[in-house]
Amino acid sequence: MTTVRLRPLTVVGEGEEVLVGDPATGMFVAMPAVGGVVVAALLRGATEEEAAAEAAAFAGEPVDLPAFMATLAELGFLDDRPDDERRAVRTAPIQMRRWLAGVSTRVARPFFGEVAWACYVVLALFCLAVFITSPSLLPDPAEDAFVLDDVGLSALLLMPFVLVSTALHEGGHWLAARAAGLTARFGVDRRMMLLVLETDLSQLWSVPRRRRFGPLLGGMAVDVVVLAALLTARLLIQKGVWSPEPVVDATLAAWVFVKLAGLLWQCMIFLRTDLYGVLVHALGCRDLWRVKTLLLRHAFGRLTRAQAAEVVRASPADLRVGRWFRWVWLAGFAVVLAWFVVFVLPVVVSVLGWAAGRFVLGPLDPAFWYALLCVALLLGPYVLAAGLAVREHVRR
Repeated sequence: MTTVRLRPLTVVGEGEEVLVGDPATGMFVAMPAVGGVVVAALLRGATEEEAAAEAAAFAGEPVDLPAFMATLAELGFLDDRPDDERRAVRTAPIQMRRWLAGVSTRVARPFFGEVAWACYVVLALFCLAVFITSPSLLPDPAEDAFVLDDVGLSALLLMPFVLVSTALHEGGHWLAARAAGLTARFGVDRRMMLLVLETDLSQLWSVPRRRRFGPLLGGMAVDVVVLAALLTARLLIQKGVWSPEPVVDATLAAWVFVKLAGLLWQCMIFLRTDLYGVLVHALGCRDLWRVKTLLLRHAFGRLTRAQAAEVVRASPADLRVGRWFRWVWLAGFAVVLAWFVVFVLPVVVSVLGWAAGRFVLGPLDPAFWYALLCVALLLGPYVLAAGLAVREHVRR
């Protein structure tokens, strides 16, 4: 009688399949339900013979247990190196090695319960109503991005604004994950020509589908709360109820600009944003991003024989969604360009125009180096994103 030690795996039913994975490494795979029967039995302490008997009773025929055990070993699901630390699967070019817990599930859960989500929906509707009824509060990037008369200093201030805003958003994902009893980790990646911070929520595959949406939408929930607070403050100023210094209103306007740009970015499902994650889980997809790429290559006659075999093995849900999502992704280039033109280009043009007047003074003037510093910090994230793109291309 042989007993096999497995890693602390999770087994979650997904229709006719099960998702089996190791939350500590972020490795999850879909397999037939009979595979879940074997894994569940081994996790209970059953021997290989007992697990094979349970699987045969479930399937109505004998199962090839040795081959299945070899697959588990290949996936790293066997606990054959108990003293070795297993590294989590990398999902971004720059990423934390360890999963982050910190806040207890009991503390985090009230912020993502039914009542809390109802409040977030109300706040989102409030923000929409404010923009409709008070269009003057809609951001004008060429003006609202600059808090001070000094364009360079304003550009320097805009960077920490964006970083803090992004950190709050990603913190919302992490806190919502803690509410679901999961851990997460942060990383740096790119979306086309833009650098982004991201939260690895791979452990979502270890819980039932209905519990995955909170962590996916947690970042946008925080964005809505912050945006509602900013718009409330600006409404009070507009109505004359509050009369702070002009720089206060300018700072609020800059924050509204940053938050609205970020929220609209998350709506772009063709960029693996938050709503893309919601789409994947809602429609039961497994590897939609890869299948989308394969189907596009097929549409343009560039599918290799090996890739054609991948398409054959793809899940029905990925194929069904991928047939239309590939065209959404292709059209998304125009949407991203429009977003860039509306929210980013006016800021870049204003800063470059301001800097040009100082570059002509030459390197002996301190204003030259001040302008160079401002431009470098403003364009630095785009340069780093280009560097990550080159690195990905070289690796492929």
